[in-house]
Amino acid sequence: MLQVTIGFSTLLFSLGLDQAYVREFHEVIDKSSLLKGALFPGLILLVTALTTLLVFGGTLASWLFEIPEWHLSLLASTALLAAFISRFLSLVLRMNEQGLAYSMSQLLPKLLLLAVIGTYVVIGAKKSLTNLVIANTSALVFVCIVFAYNTRRELLASVTASLDIEHLKHMLRFGLPLILGGIAFWGLTAIDKIFLRTLASFEELGLYSVAVSFAAAATILQSVFSTIWAPTVYKWASKGEGLENVHKVIRYILALVVIGFCLAGLLSWVITFFLPPKYDAVQWIVVSCLGFPLLYTLSETTVVGIGISRRSSFGMVAAILSFAINLFGNWLLIPHFGAAGAAVSTCISFWVFFVLRTEFSIYLWKSLPRLLLYAFTLACVSGAAMFTLWGKPLSSLMAAYWILLLCAAVYTFMSEIRNAAAYVFEKCKARKVICRL
Repeated sequence: MLQVTIGFSTLLFSLGLDQAYVREFHEVIDKSSLLKGALFPGLILLVTALTTLLVFGGTLASWLFEIPEWHLSLLASTALLAAFISRFLSLVLRMNEQGLAYSMSQLLPKLLLLAVIGTYVVIGAKKSLTNLVIANTSALVFVCIVFAYNTRRELLASVTASLDIEHLKHMLRFGLPLILGGIAFWGLTAIDKIFLRTLASFEELGLYSVAVSFAAAATILQSVFSTIWAPTVYKWASKGEGLENVHKVIRYILALVVIGFCLAGLLSWVITFFLPPKYDAVQWIVVSCLGFPLLYTLSETTVVGIGISRRSSFGMVAAILSFAINLFGNWLLIPHFGAAGAAVSTCISFWVFFVLRTEFSIYLWKSLPRLLLYAFTLACVSGAAMFTLWGKPLSSLMAAYWILLLCAAVYTFMSEIRNAAAYVFEKCKARKVICRL
């Protein structure tokens, strides 16, 4: 519940200004004023809301944990505040292309969380909710401090910078429609768990959670690509050059997505070696769980027209419609298929999300070649749905399906595969030369 609340509060109180900051970064000269305009309105609202809740004692902790303790409310408030500030400071590193500092700031809190919990185990600390919340809050505060140190010049400059009210209104016009769309996207990624808890059982929720955890490996691709892609494409747009590379990037990511689905379908049986027998069904569910990270990553390449045109309301519509489809899909499939139904519904919903973002981008910006996009992704989603729902009785047929699709992808994207292989080979060769020197 704490993690869900952190995600929701950061989304709500940011007022969409985090996305506006990314969009406007290469368009304005005074970066300090831009940061102040993006960070401070939401920060003031969040501090006001948290202070009001703390006045009422353990109300926040009661909402989150059904334990009305003031110290838990204080810890939760600290975690929410640290996560919110970290969100904006991470964008400073991201937009200034400080990739190493950004990556380390993402890794360190996870290592710290493991270290704190490991310390609990070693010293035999009480397995209590308070200790667990302390561990999570400590990790979030630590990453906030790291971000603040790495962006200290920009942060201090923003405090003394003047606030351009007219530009802030311009940013809010871009960012506010993103709140509703963001909430819909949050629901799109969370509603499956809520429906499983309501319409199925804890066993099905456990199966689904394990499958999602394995599929989360693909979120590395999503996180890395999203971190690099948005600043790059907006930089191209600000200079009016490089946009022809969008088509090339789309083909590379499409090839990666299709090959990822195919390899997952062919090799998912390997998962059974790492899990108890009661989790055997995870090998079928995990392929559909890849729909979220892979299709979302692909949609990031095709959605650039919405950002460039500043028509963020279209992104909101795409998220809302996809969320509605996921609601219906979960309601229809979970009672019959359990965790498998939730995975298929979410996978299909993200394909619709990808198509809508692509079509809206084309409408607002310029045409993109999309026959291969839709054909290959539809084949992947259809195969994933069949594999998840009926993969066990159709195992041989599904193996043939994935092999044929993989061969088609290799044939279609042979040029991209060769270029990627040559690039990796050159990088490895250069690294060896450097090591010898």
